[in-house]
Amino acid sequence: MNMPQSLGNQPLPPEPPSLGAPAEGPGATSPPEHCWPVRPTLRNELDTFSVHFYIFFGPSVALPERPAVFALRLLPVLDSGGVLSLELQLNVSSLHQENVTVFGCLTHEVPLSLGDAAVTCSKESLAGFLLTVSATSRVARLRIPFPQTGTWFLTLRSLCGVGPRFVRCRNATAEVRLRTFLSPCVDDCGPYGQCKLLRTHNYLYAACECKAGWRGWGCTDSADALTYGFQLLSTLLLCLSNLMFLPPVVLAIRSRYVLEAAVYTFTMFFSTFYHACDQPGIVVFCIMDYDVLQFCDFLGSLMSVWVTVIAMARLQPVVKQVLYLLGAMLLSMALQLDRHGLWNLLGPSLFALGILATAWTVRSVRRRHCYPPTWRRWLFYLCPGSLIAGSAVLLYAFVETRDNYFYIHSIWHMLIAGSVGFLLPPRAKTDHRVPSGARARGCGYQLCINEQEELGLVGPGGATVSSICAS
Repeated sequence: MNMPQSLGNQPLPPEPPSLGAPAEGPGATSPPEHCWPVRPTLRNELDTFSVHFYIFFGPSVALPERPAVFALRLLPVLDSGGVLSLELQLNVSSLHQENVTVFGCLTHEVPLSLGDAAVTCSKESLAGFLLTVSATSRVARLRIPFPQTGTWFLTLRSLCGVGPRFVRCRNATAEVRLRTFLSPCVDDCGPYGQCKLLRTHNYLYAACECKAGWRGWGCTDSADALTYGFQLLSTLLLCLSNLMFLPPVVLAIRSRYVLEAAVYTFTMFFSTFYHACDQPGIVVFCIMDYDVLQFCDFLGSLMSVWVTVIAMARLQPVVKQVLYLLGAMLLSMALQLDRHGLWNLLGPSLFALGILATAWTVRSVRRRHCYPPTWRRWLFYLCPGSLIAGSAVLLYAFVETRDNYFYIHSIWHMLIAGSVGFLLPPRAKTDHRVPSGARARGCGYQLCINEQEELGLVGPGGATVSSICAS
């Protein structure tokens, strides 16, 4: 018979009282005639895969010279997806002889009697889990993940002497404390893991999702764990890389893009605290609920791309504000549907680029000249900004993995923030005064004014593109 794997001696949660009842009921084999009388049991279901088993007038049990057999019934489906935990604790003060040892044998469906001389927990094709407590080792713990349903039998017996051979005790009684319960995960996965309920087809089960390189059933294996220094470094790198948004915020305010500056500030703030809260291990700091921080971080990142590209199109103020509001609502909806989808980034970016291309094409056709009209604007601003933004998207989509996340994503922060400084257009001019002789110079002077305006070099007395084109 195939038995579940035991997790051995591990600390148990501080909670429950314990165990089941002597063997009886359908499907259970008849216990030896020297078993204890049957005691009533109580099954207390607290939550999914969270069940405590109680003995009335327990949980301590006195073991005389003869064995005692207890039965624990696990229900189909409901009790198979968690962890069965058992603790056996010896009360040393109850011993009249110091060489008394209590043996426990946990088996599935068939109880096993413990021999007087050689103590084993196996018989032919049946094997169980052996627990031992004595004056020198007073506590034994056992964990069985995903236990088989049906009846489990625990056989307890006290023997005297020193191993490997023992003899039946005479006039000796040992008192032990039994605790058993079902829980979703081992120790709730500890500080380096999260207990999750999973469903595969019609099967529901619980498992630990470990972080920071920790492994094992309860995230207790530190063989590949990240050190505290490494965790601190990754947290600082992910958080402080968001300070690259400070130059774009200052540039946007100086260029009178107040709404865009507010979006960049929102992104910088929530991205910093989201990554401080998102870290594995113990280097974690959360100012609010994790889900809220994650939503605001994703929304701020997408809105930063959206408002930058729309601002580059130089649309009418009313049209620009409508697109800003429409983008915020549609992006919020998309993030609720799937926050980690690649098209949440590519979709809005491509749509905004389509608006930008349309606006620039219409302006170029009306002017009969390429827009933006200056090679300096293309060479020193648009091309570098586009290359930086494209590199950031490629890193995010094809290079970033769970192993390199902390430094690739930090580079993503810096590239996106840096691209904004190149792509954000210069301040829009509102002064419609045309210098004397502007009309006489014709189209050549018009292009010169356009070059100065696109580079942000026109002073208060300069002319705007709209004023020149209207002439």
